[in-house]
Amino acid sequence: MLDSVSGAQARRIALAAQGFGAAPRVTVGTRQLNLLIERLGLLQLDSVNVFERSHYLPVFARLGGYDKALLDRLTFSRKGRYVEYWAHQAALIPVADWPLMRWRMRRYLNERERHWYEKHQSLVEWLRAELAAKGPMRASAIEHDAHRRTGPWWDRSPVKDTLDAMFVRGELVTAGRKTFERTYALPEQVLPAEVLDRDVSEPDAQRQLIAKAGRALGIATAADLADYYRMRRDDTAAAIRDLLDEGILRPVTVDGWKHPAYLHRDARVPRRVEASALLSPFDPVVWYRDRALRMFDFHYRIEIYTPAPKRVFGYYSLPVLVDDKLVGRVDLKSDRQASVLRVQSAWREAHAPVGIEERIVPLLQEAQAWQGLERIEVVDRGDLAPALAGALGGRS
Repeated sequence: MLDSVSGAQARRIALAAQGFGAAPRVTVGTRQLNLLIERLGLLQLDSVNVFERSHYLPVFARLGGYDKALLDRLTFSRKGRYVEYWAHQAALIPVADWPLMRWRMRRYLNERERHWYEKHQSLVEWLRAELAAKGPMRASAIEHDAHRRTGPWWDRSPVKDTLDAMFVRGELVTAGRKTFERTYALPEQVLPAEVLDRDVSEPDAQRQLIAKAGRALGIATAADLADYYRMRRDDTAAAIRDLLDEGILRPVTVDGWKHPAYLHRDARVPRRVEASALLSPFDPVVWYRDRALRMFDFHYRIEIYTPAPKRVFGYYSLPVLVDDKLVGRVDLKSDRQASVLRVQSAWREAHAPVGIEERIVPLLQEAQAWQGLERIEVVDRGDLAPALAGALGGRS
């Protein structure tokens, strides 16, 4: 029973909780995918696919090359095991966890644009009727039907905004995606009755979510726990108190951390973590930038929205994990037309050990194979790029 841990122990606890350091698997099937999503609690969605869409990458980082179509069948089927909701950001969560978000849905109803929503009530009612009559529909199909109508509220923008508003309020759910476009449905068209009928009080739902966050993080500050499901600090504080009383969390101090930390009762404290991975910008290991800086001394900002001349590390720079440290970042692009994985820049961290390129090259080759590309090309940009190009040699 630890009362104090070192910074290195905290890193290893966190990475083990996130599924790193396990023995590599020869094949990845449905069971492995379900177990991993259960461990993480959610997969954050993002539309950028310059290398690969974000929700595919945490699985690749932890399990290696796998069949994306298998994950699609699990997560984007009409009545599958997962559903989309605004959890961290837009994310895939287990269907069983949907009732834990009802308190958030009620807050959206109370806090988000009530006047605007009421002003568009005729559109809300029409959308409900359309989905009831026709079943789940993609947003573009709904907008197409709406565009045939006339009146002040029947152009495309109000339709899309209203769909989004109904989604965050729980009046609509997703019935999967096609070409990454949401298919909207009424909850009863997708969710099982036991989920629709399950009523969880606000305090109990928040306690369960913070318990899930604590298990996924292993060791965390209150701010870390709050960020996982984007909860308010006062709600998080109340949930932490309950979880401390139940023994699910216990207070610990971490060397170098300014704030108290909490260790989940299921957390392992491995003596070492042997891992290597390319992390999505929206991977739980790095998505809370304050935690990445505190835990890994890794200052990370995604530069998608930074004008090209002002970018330092690249448009879609991926942190590189080797063992229990973030040692660099590579900006990757899957050039599918040319069948090339382009390393558009590569940078090492100041604390990266000598020869780290020999650990990164197999990652790039695995990513190339997973993406179905024929070769790797390294652009000479960044202090790690020449070493990577040299280490690849004839192996690209």
